[in-house]
Amino acid sequence: MTQPDTPAAPPAQPGNPLHGVKLETIITALSDHYGWEGLGQRIAIRCFTFEPSVPSSLKFLRKTPWARDKVESLYLFMLREQRRAAPTVHNFPPPKS
Repeated sequence: MTQPDTPAAPPAQPGNPLHGVKLETIITALSDHYGWEGLGQRIAIRCFTFEPSVPSSLKFLRKTPWARDKVESLYLFMLREQRRAAPTVHNFPPPKS
């Protein structure tokens, strides 16, 4: 007897910071951080410059791989900049008295 084929689990992606992040989340974070005007200046595509909205951006970016790559790259850049700007937290044990 053979067992029915079970779908393979997607491969783990521990080094991929975009793994599990929805495109809607990316667009929302970028528009909140840069604003639509700033986003349109950084990536010159019509869905960011003419009547911008999350739904119109999603529709365009899902059909256009080169634009999605640019948006994902800008999102990763934004995350790096936010990490650099955050204060360093050290978890040293308290001094012995």
